[in-house]
Amino acid sequence: MTQPSNPPTSESLRAPQSASGNASGNASARPGAAHASLLVTGSDRTGIVAAVAEVLATHGANIVSLDQYSDDPQGGAFFQRTVFSLTDHPTLAAALPTIEADLRARLADGFALEVVLRDLSVPKRVAIFASRQDHCLLDLLWRHQRGELPVNIAMVISNHPDVADEVRRFGIPFVHVPSSGPDKSAAEAEHLRLLAGNVDFVVLARYMQILSGELIARLGVPIINIHHSFLPAFIGAAPYAKAKERGVKLIGATAHYVTEDLDEGPIIEQDVVRVTHADTADDLRRRGADVERDVLSRAVLWHAQDRVIRHHNHTIVFA
Repeated sequence: MTQPSNPPTSESLRAPQSASGNASGNASARPGAAHASLLVTGSDRTGIVAAVAEVLATHGANIVSLDQYSDDPQGGAFFQRTVFSLTDHPTLAAALPTIEADLRARLADGFALEVVLRDLSVPKRVAIFASRQDHCLLDLLWRHQRGELPVNIAMVISNHPDVADEVRRFGIPFVHVPSSGPDKSAAEAEHLRLLAGNVDFVVLARYMQILSGELIARLGVPIINIHHSFLPAFIGAAPYAKAKERGVKLIGATAHYVTEDLDEGPIIEQDVVRVTHADTADDLRRRGADVERDVLSRAVLWHAQDRVIRHHNHTIVFA
């Protein structure tokens, strides 16, 4: 791997300070302040919702929203997302460990369930990967700056330096990690060095490199990719050219979790737009870019708000 002219250092990852004293671009609005999310998954059976509500009520919790789904009421898989606030405790964060322990104890009594509890006032940390095409990247940065994405953008990593100035205008750290040719081991080692312990998930905003199975496993966090077709149609490279050649009347985009199988991970969100025989491949790319931006931003938002539950190669999305 060719070394960058300015190798990434801890100093290069420091964002400029805004007038408010926070890292510019990382002080987004937090609609989840003083609220917690609770995800419950496992085998369906009678009494799950009542048991959860009983524990929360014991702690003085007020349920703000509750969504649930069962793929088969007769012993199928059960999924529940609950958002709650506390009325009888001065600080939510201090109460959550006790609430979680009580939930696990209650749901261990005859229930085969997993529990994930999180303080929504603490934004998830994300790294965004991008290449030369910047439309998805800049859309995420713009939405974040406006307070529409409740995340902390730790850094943007790119295999090209083209978008560095644009990213830094948002006050977000930018790191150039070249990656070309069949051997990407040096680049992936640098990715691991930068990300290990620093992010809760990763977004591939039209990052035009394939991540190895080893990197995916060692990162150990969810990775969201935007693919510029309505999967499972046109997997892989040049989907707009393939769509034009096939003569489709709809094009789309798909946001999905990344697995070792290219473009075959669990789908989070999809959308389409109608096209005609008169549209060229370039027209498809231009129209598709709008769909890509919207689909990716929704997927990132829902993941950040704990609205997505993975189940095998599917997702349950409480949007």
